[in-house]
This record gives sequence, structure tokens and C-alpha cells, in this order.
Amino acid sequence: MGVYNRAPLAVDHGKGPRLYATDGTVYLDCVSGISTNALGHAHPRLVQAVKDQAEKLWHVSNIFQIPGQEELADRLCADSFADAVFFTNSGSEAVECALKTARKYHHANGQPERIEIYGFDGSFHGRTYGAINAAGNPNYVEGFGPRLPGYSQLTFGDHEAIKAAIARPDTAAIILEPVQGEGGARSVPEVCLRGLRELCDEHGVLIIFDEVQCGMGRTGKLWAHEWAGMAPDIMAIAKALGGGFPVGACLASEKAAKGMTVGVHGSTFGGNPLAMAVGLAAYDEIAKPETLENVREIAGYLKQQLAGLQERFPDVIEDVRGKGLLIGVKLKPNNRDFMGWARDENQLLVAGGGDNCVRMLPPLNLTRDEAADAIARFERTCEFARGKIAG
Repeated sequence: MGVYNRAPLAVDHGKGPRLYATDGTVYLDCVSGISTNALGHAHPRLVQAVKDQAEKLWHVSNIFQIPGQEELADRLCADSFADAVFFTNSGSEAVECALKTARKYHHANGQPERIEIYGFDGSFHGRTYGAINAAGNPNYVEGFGPRLPGYSQLTFGDHEAIKAAIARPDTAAIILEPVQGEGGARSVPEVCLRGLRELCDEHGVLIIFDEVQCGMGRTGKLWAHEWAGMAPDIMAIAKALGGGFPVGACLASEKAAKGMTVGVHGSTFGGNPLAMAVGLAAYDEIAKPETLENVREIAGYLKQQLAGLQERFPDVIEDVRGKGLLIGVKLKPNNRDFMGWARDENQLLVAGGGDNCVRMLPPLNLTRDEAADAIARFERTCEFARGKIAG
């Protein structure tokens, strides 16, 4: 189906942060499968994990116990607020599970009227029907029939509206990304996250965090919300969890998961042995203190350098934002044009984003030399953009 406006780049293979096209062109990949290939391409430990497991067992479905699930779930719970995990194949599925978990919690508490779920402007939670209604982006819901009942959106900064929504007796949960990805790399202030936690606790409302893009070490801590010193009740993760292999998960506290009893949810492929093997390998590497320290170091360098480019190219760069290695650069020229110039003129791959941003989402194990290379290519793209603007 013609639903992708694909770039004119036919990929052949990758190694670390480099992507090799079928015509032999080598690109520095700061898209990473949209924050997914967190350890770069063809990481040897992940490749070996897939090979080893592929020779043993791929799939049995969840009618049997899968030891790898229990092992990875134990790791996730030990390193987070969560007590329970449901494994999926994607971030969208993890979000769907999170939405169902929140509503089922209130139903189990004898409050079935509590179904309202509030999202926020600029959010992106995936492409399934529940996920697009939770985000409410008109571009994604238009043409798919009536909006689902029980989903509304709030605006960041409109504190009175947020307070009123959370205080409503039919409110079940709020859902947000601590650091928005598709919405333009906007980071929710830490004080606001703590304030939301207090409000939701006061009114018996659950918090769902979508850390599909910003979690798993991307911000320099394992979970983006750790910077705020608080935790959600439910969290959706995916992308980097499999290092490029399709793995997702919905994490929940024991309290929030009380309604998720036998038969209320399921997945044929979610948590299959092959996915769990590579997920465990990826998690082991990402959760290492040295990996997270590298994210913080490289992120600091990239942001410093990009701020310098903003000073030198005020006609090109309007703002530098984001957290960790989820970096957004708001531009004055069209961001799609800039992405093309970076790719075609300087063999640098960057992702698009809302608010006319491009995102830099390099692997978490990017080296200082590779980061310097990325900045040099970005600088040359700014020079090219300046020439285009002048022309």
C-alpha cells in the first residue's frame, strides 16, 4: 500500500552507526530505525542471540510457559516501578494493552464509569485505532470513522484544564510521553511530571507513560521519568527493547494490573522465545552503567555543538531541544528539505518530527569521534541550507 513517502535510498546492510546502500554509498545513521537500533546495526551480541535461539525454538504461543519471558520480566520489574509485564510485538500494541489495563483497573474496583483517558497535544502513541484516538492528531484520525468515545486531549501549560480533567469522576487515566518524539522532541518539565503524579494520586487517576521512544536508556537513564524522581502506574515500551527486533512490553504496578486476569487480553506472537532471547541480550547491554554514562556524555557534546551551530546559523536553526540522545533541532527551512540535503549532500541520516524539527537519534553506544563526524555533516548541511535560502 502506498502509505509511505519513502526516501530514495535502497538499504543493503549496516554495521554500528553506518548504513550501506545497494549502490555502495555509506551513510552515518542518526535515525537508528527511529530510536530502535539502540546498539547500532548488527551488534555482535544481538546477532549471536538470534542465531543461538533460532536453532532451538522460535514460537510456541502463550499457551505454554516461556522461560525467557519470566527472565526478561524479572529484569524489567527489578529495574523499574513495575510488578507485572505483558509482552507485545510493537509499541502500538503495548499502548493498547496500557489503555485496556487502565480501564480494567477501574472496572475491577467497581467504577466502570471511569473510562475517560486524556492525552496531550503533540503526542504520538502508534497507529492502531485506540492509539490514534488517545493521541488525537487530526492527520491520523481523519477518514477512519467516528472518534472512539472516552478519549480527549489536553494542552501542555493549560493547568486549569488539566486539573479539571483529572478531577472528573469519570476519568480513568492520563497518557503522555515524558519526552515527545514525533511531536518535536519536547521534554515535559520534571516539575510538571511530579505535579501530575500528585494530582492523579489525589483523584484516583492512573498515569500511563509512553516510553516507547524515550525509554530504554535514550535519555541517559534507563527510563525517562527517572529524571523527575517519580513513576507512572503503567508504562509502554518497545523499540530499543529488542535492539531492532520486534519486541514491546506493557509494564504495570500490582495495583494497576489488578483487572488483568485470565482471558481479558492476549497475543499470539507477543513474548515468543526468539524475541525474548534478543530482548534479553539488548537489555543487558543497554542497562549497563557504562552505556547510560556514554549516552549522557555524547548527548552533552552533541547539544553543546548544536547550540554553537545555532549561534552560527540563526537563519537555519531556531531551537535545540530534547533530552539525552533524543535531540530535536527546530529549523527555519522546511525540515523535509533539510533531511534530503543531509542525506543526499552529506550522507547523514536524520529523522523528521513535528514543529518543523529534525531529530537526531543515534545509537546509544555512539563514540565521540562518530559524534564529531555527525556534527561536521550537520554543519555542512546548514551551510548548504543557507545557500538554498539565499538563492
